[in-house]
Amino acid sequence: MPVIHTIDLHYLGIPQSIAAYVVIGPDGPVLVEVGPSSTLTHLVKGLAALGFEPQDIRHALVTHIHLDHAGAAGHLARNGTRIWTHEFGAPHLVDPSKLIASATRIYGAQMDRLWGPIEPVPPVLISPVRDGDLVEVCGLRFEAIATPGHAKHHHAFALGDICFAGDAAGITVPGIAPPPKGKYLAIPTPPPEFDLDAWLASIDRLLAREFKTLFVTHYGRVDDPAAHLRRLRELLLETTQWLRAGLGAGHDRDTILERYMDWNRRAMEAEGLPAAEFARYVSTNLLTMNIDGLLRWANARVAESDPHQAQNHKAD
Repeated sequence: MPVIHTIDLHYLGIPQSIAAYVVIGPDGPVLVEVGPSSTLTHLVKGLAALGFEPQDIRHALVTHIHLDHAGAAGHLARNGTRIWTHEFGAPHLVDPSKLIASATRIYGAQMDRLWGPIEPVPPVLISPVRDGDLVEVCGLRFEAIATPGHAKHHHAFALGDICFAGDAAGITVPGIAPPPKGKYLAIPTPPPEFDLDAWLASIDRLLAREFKTLFVTHYGRVDDPAAHLRRLRELLLETTQWLRAGLGAGHDRDTILERYMDWNRRAMEAEGLPAAEFARYVSTNLLTMNIDGLLRWANARVAESDPHQAQNHKAD
């Protein structure tokens, strides 16, 4: 049984928001997820508490290239860390210009505060990963499992009966009991790649593996993966059905967003979470991106069946 340590990256000063995992193998430590460069100080402190320095990390696996998971990859590579990530995402870590431009369109002047400076990964230190590949590092064997839905360039990494699930398993919120007792999970559905059918298939694929433990990037260890994943599946279906109902009623984007925020707030209040915690862990920014991703997905589905209707979609 490998030893796994959780490093709390204290993103924006918020505990239990983004995790990096240090897996100790026979031949040294492997890092799973590196976080944004804005949290590098916490990553370095967390490694030091375990007796490691950044140069001791020879290998890092990132589930996908979104900045909260892979933003610090170039900084680690500067110390010699090899970065393993999805074949679709790898070129964007080597040349992050498009990644930066895309994020800047969303975050604007907040880029540096949220994510910090983004450095390229040297080509010699990037290893593209495909579905089913075995990443054998430090005496450990990780299996890449393609898990699109949140993003096309997403892998979960299996280590025996343990799974590092990235965003494919959604977001837990501190203070809310895990499923089946608790009912609320946050679901990150940002544009442009949210795909309901792909995500449901990814969940089913993970369920079929009957993992004993999940480690989710946002945040922590899940000891009942089946209950967690089944609840996530329900929530994805509930959310998309709710969206379709709103569009069918003629609601515009702003109305849908307002109702979506209220729906999430009430769901968390039902779990006994204070309003202040809602604002910390399920931010307005997250919910806004979620609605934009859901609307983009819905419009694409309409376009598949009726291109003229898509052009006149009320929530465009």
